[in-house]
Amino acid sequence: MSEKEIITEDNTAVLDEEFTEEVEESQAPDPKEHMLAVLEGLLFLCGDDGLSIQQSSLAMDVDEEYASMLFDDLQKYYLQESRGIEIARFGDKYRFLSKASIHEAAKKLFQTSNEVKLSNAALETLAIVAYKQPITRVEIEEIRGVGADVMLRKLVARGLIQEDGRSEAAGRPILYSVTDEFLDSFKLLSLDELPELPQFGSDESEDGELFHS
Repeated sequence: MSEKEIITEDNTAVLDEEFTEEVEESQAPDPKEHMLAVLEGLLFLCGDDGLSIQQSSLAMDVDEEYASMLFDDLQKYYLQESRGIEIARFGDKYRFLSKASIHEAAKKLFQTSNEVKLSNAALETLAIVAYKQPITRVEIEEIRGVGADVMLRKLVARGLIQEDGRSEAAGRPILYSVTDEFLDSFKLLSLDELPELPQFGSDESEDGELFHS
């Protein structure tokens, strides 16, 4: 190998090493940004059940004060107008919710199909409203055993349920009932034509088949 080839090879190796160091240094993850990303993923995975500060601190191996700070920062991030979802707190749990600004678009989206295609969880929530109306979100959650806020928003957006006044209970929570569109969608003349009341929460697959016929 000639002296020129040796010099060229050595220079290339040095340049490659310097470039690699610069890339690694520029791409070094910020610890806090990493933890915010982890928290965001945990919130998404928890869905309707929500995520508490205690649960997140245990999952991420951080103290509750730091976890609370991360929740505050993530909430501020999703308050930006450029985001279509937000993080709301119900009791000690945080959950992702769609913003009110997207609801009109959501209605149009759901109205583009003539068929009612709902998940088993949504069908179960809808069945509870149909049988127990007027009913509050908290009462629905007590029956289902999981959070119902997201499901209720989806059903309202589809026009299958509606807000029907407020309960006299503490805090005067919103009451929900089914709509005429619900009856039309499931080819019912009245709620008297509903099948026999199922045992909610015992077998979600059975509840999910309630309105499939």
